[in-house]
Amino acid sequence: MTAPPLTWLYAPGDRPRVVAKALAAGADIVVVDLEDAVAADRKEYARDATAELLREPQPVPVHVRVNALDGPLAAGDLAALAALPGLSGLRLPKVTSPQQVTGVAAATGGPPLYALLETALGVERAYRIAAAHPALRGIALGEADLRADLGVRGDTGLDWSRSRVVVAARAAGLAPPSQTVHPDTRDLEGLAASCAHGRALGFLGRAAIHPRQLPIIERAYLPTERELEEAETIVKAATVQPGAQALPDGRFIDAAVVATARRTLSLARRPTLS
Repeated sequence: MTAPPLTWLYAPGDRPRVVAKALAAGADIVVVDLEDAVAADRKEYARDATAELLREPQPVPVHVRVNALDGPLAAGDLAALAALPGLSGLRLPKVTSPQQVTGVAAATGGPPLYALLETALGVERAYRIAAAHPALRGIALGEADLRADLGVRGDTGLDWSRSRVVVAARAAGLAPPSQTVHPDTRDLEGLAASCAHGRALGFLGRAAIHPRQLPIIERAYLPTERELEEAETIVKAATVQPGAQALPDGRFIDAAVVATARRTLSLARRPTLS
């Protein structure tokens, strides 16, 4: 089983030197942002600079977050970037309907798509969006915009939306969603606590806006020594005796438990930042 990505590092598309540093920072995926991180008068430059970068394959997968799908810039972003050899995925902001996904899939003809749900309507339609098209490989929340849309102040006020997205991704056969960014780049303790909470809710990995956040995210989502020992015991038992069974310590295991154990072991095989 291939180890899934745990870290996505955002970099503004109008700052090529920052993008270059992001590519060398150790993230599993670099997300070049053409949307919120770029001022209106820099949008065309950001698109051109990103297109120049992606004319060649990159050392790590590169996704691009395009501009709002209902705005005047998204079509140009898609036309300029979708067929470039260095592109590994398109991240679609503020998705509110499955038709937006199918429209982008038809217009681009192939690159993996990732939908960001950033409004109440997007969350309400999470499963329909997640199941909209085979090109869609993942969904995730955009919590800053969602928080504003819902008028939520406390962090726990978003937990229902978080669980909704986790369930929708699983129901549609997608990978577990990653957590949204933690906006305070110096609050590493808060980031670690937030990642632990996200992991408990079913998320896998997290987006970052600064390289210093990457090892914190990675440690939070990598299995502990005890989890690895338990996973090894389960997989070994399943190899010797396939099917449901009780382990000597009384734990019952079946196919679902074995699948979880295999995913745990796949995470342990990935190279680490720390």
